[in-house]
Amino acid sequence: MAVPKKKTSKSKRDMRKATWKRKAALAAQKALSLGKSVLTDRSSSFVYPQPEEDEEE
Repeated sequence: MAVPKKKTSKSKRDMRKATWKRKAALAAQKALSLGKSVLTDRSSSFVYPQPEEDEEE
């Protein structure tokens, strides 16, 4: 028969939530930093294709 699981303590729940939020905040910070560096043309690790302008047109 199915048996109910034990209740998770508040501290374990909060630790798990804090870890998840920390990872999300770090990913968001990296994405924002990469976006800023791409916009200012200072990025060396990210190749951003620039549209080539033809001189003949």
